[in-house]
Amino acid sequence: QEQLVETGGGLVQAGGSLRLSCAASGRAFSGRAMAWFRQAPGKEREFIAAMRWTGGSTYADSAKGRFTISRDDAKNTVYLQMNSLTPEDTAVYYCASRFGLAFSTQHAEYDYWGQGTQVTVSS
Repeated sequence: QEQLVETGGGLVQAGGSLRLSCAASGRAFSGRAMAWFRQAPGKEREFIAAMRWTGGSTYADSAKGRFTISRDDAKNTVYLQMNSLTPEDTAVYYCASRFGLAFSTQHAEYDYWGQGTQVTVSS
């Protein structure tokens, strides 16, 4: 069964850091592009970062210079290192995967999703 499980969320003060992990099983990782999205209350799901199966990544403007996406193929895990967090980063963060080499910033193009992990940044 294909599955994505996010961990690493929590409460952090502004300026702090968190590292989110997304462990994939089944067909949800190999040969797929991986991405992170987030959704704050009352807002649409927002693209944060994505990484191709073969390497290469892209980031939303809000994440550039602060967040880093990486993957460990031996562990079937993708990470999101988040630094210099602000209260505006408070949201539920989701991991997603899509088949193929190319990544996408559109959430509708991802077919496997995790359950999400809450990140709360206090001021």
